[in-house]
Amino acid sequence: MKILITGQAGMIGFHCAKQLKQQGHFVLGMDNFNDYYDVGLKRERARILRDDYDIDTIEDDLRDFNWSWHLDGVDAVLHLAAYANPRHSLEDPTQYIETNISGTQRLIDGVVQFGHEKCNVVYASSSCVMHGQPLPWNEHDRPAHQNNPYGWSKRANECQFMHSKINNTAGLRFFTVYGPYGRPDMALFKFADAIVQQYEFEVYNYGNMKRDFTYVDDIVNGVEIVLNNVHNSKLGNETVDGSNHQIYNIGYGEQVDLMHFVDCISTEFGREPMYRKMPKHPADVPETWSDTTKLQALGYKPTTPIEEGVKHFVDWYKEYYKVN
Repeated sequence: MKILITGQAGMIGFHCAKQLKQQGHFVLGMDNFNDYYDVGLKRERARILRDDYDIDTIEDDLRDFNWSWHLDGVDAVLHLAAYANPRHSLEDPTQYIETNISGTQRLIDGVVQFGHEKCNVVYASSSCVMHGQPLPWNEHDRPAHQNNPYGWSKRANECQFMHSKINNTAGLRFFTVYGPYGRPDMALFKFADAIVQQYEFEVYNYGNMKRDFTYVDDIVNGVEIVLNNVHNSKLGNETVDGSNHQIYNIGYGEQVDLMHFVDCISTEFGREPMYRKMPKHPADVPETWSDTTKLQALGYKPTTPIEEGVKHFVDWYKEYYKVN
């Protein structure tokens, strides 16, 4: 396949690009390299893709991208570009509307107008859309009301693709992705920085939180499975609202207590954490937990428990930041 990845200089885009290229696909990507977090980390990901894997990353924005030029011969678009972070979305909701919703609509319009008839789209949704559902979260219950702009922007994406004129589409509800070259605004990175530099960090809901942490290699495995099935039009018998559209959860399938997560990080660094327990953040949910039965039917099987995944991250962190 020829695959175009949006948000390729992001964490998931970076790891997906490497894996898909190694599997023999032709991969190219785009990213606007915004400064929401360390642009240097994004540049480094793009450099590795270019120098080590011969994968180009076009610097451009979803809202201005020349779809007529770059969709030539593309079989699938892996749409990962978005403003992330539920907490930050409460502070700046406009960015989430303009990028996640309006930018996505530009992509949809471009694929409909310029993509050849077999060009399909696999896109990033989020576990955030399932706020308010009974646990474990599955794809069949109707999402209730998302409690932050990021969550409802991703739910809007699902509706956009569900009713688009694209041949086949599939949304991926990611559950707390972590791993090497991760986002600095995520808990793992923040906790690691604080533990290494020995300053106090905040733990919300007084530490009484559970997350379905999913290692990035397992995420990439799930993405690849869905891409192949979408390309071969093997989405399964059950479609959403009669359209050629599917939703899949991609998680590890187990809950991890937040304080155990903190313990895993501090153990790998060999340093004691210093934290302050805080009330619940309004953009948070106390627990997440994925039911991945639907994706397992296509061959998905996550293999990385939290202890192993955190070790891989800390090993990378120590090498990248020259930490002893």
